[in-house]
Amino acid sequence: MTTSSALHETIGFDDFLKVELRVGRIVDAQVFKEARRPAYVLQVDFGPALGLRKSSAQITALYRPEELIGRQVVAVLNFPSKQIGPMRSECLVTGFHNENGEVALCVPDREVPLGTKLL
Repeated sequence: MTTSSALHETIGFDDFLKVELRVGRIVDAQVFKEARRPAYVLQVDFGPALGLRKSSAQITALYRPEELIGRQVVAVLNFPSKQIGPMRSECLVTGFHNENGEVALCVPDREVPLGTKLL
């Protein structure tokens, strides 16, 4: 997979602020056996105010379920939930494709409180 250096449409800062990019901690990760492409079902804790949310993540090439537990991740919380096979994905855990097309998670480089919004 190649990456493009071309930028998409320019947005205003107010548009950016509408995206709820929040920090959560993975508390459970299981193989998503029913998925069409290899994936995990993640349970992500966003703290008391935002709670636990489920997500399907195609990150099996670079991560094993047991090493995901306890990691902080960045996720979009204000997309509508999406039915993916037998599960309902309630957030979008973010990541970047590497040169081989494998997804590396987007993570804070220091611990931050759960639910913190990216600004």
